[in-house]
Amino acid sequence: MKGNEMKGTAFNLKEDLGDWFDFFESSVDIKTGEITYDDPIPETGKARFRSSAQFVRDQMAKRAKESEYVLNTSTRAMDRNTHYKDMTPEEEQKRRDDAIDHSITGLKDFYDMEGNPIECTRENKLLLILAPVFDRFMARCLELQLNAKTARVKVAEKNSKTP
Repeated sequence: MKGNEMKGTAFNLKEDLGDWFDFFESSVDIKTGEITYDDPIPETGKARFRSSAQFVRDQMAKRAKESEYVLNTSTRAMDRNTHYKDMTPEEEQKRRDDAIDHSITGLKDFYDMEGNPIECTRENKLLLILAPVFDRFMARCLELQLNAKTARVKVAEKNSKTP
């Protein structure tokens, strides 16, 4: 391969930090509960999000399991029942906070009420998600990412079928 000439499809195999989205407002219809999303507003802030699916899988792989034997009333045998160990409310909250921290990977041109830039720190991410409009913004962006991936998979499946 010469210089920057590249044929085929290139993928960044390093950690994917996600996609940037221009901020957009949203509102909830009180009567129906339906969410309406406005168009993105250029130069009002951008956020970068990535899917938390792999993060959640990794966390589940680390989670402790416990087993117990229970009586199967049909066979009258003792069956082994394995399940994830219950988490304390604090552990559950930490896991949710970790997922939010993982999913938000960048913030640009977001400011607090005093005009100070909001840095992309864990503390600020956890505060931002408490704002309903930001929570809906993030949820919609993650939904758009998922839908784009689903569309790519469908196209790949369609193209792989032989006539």
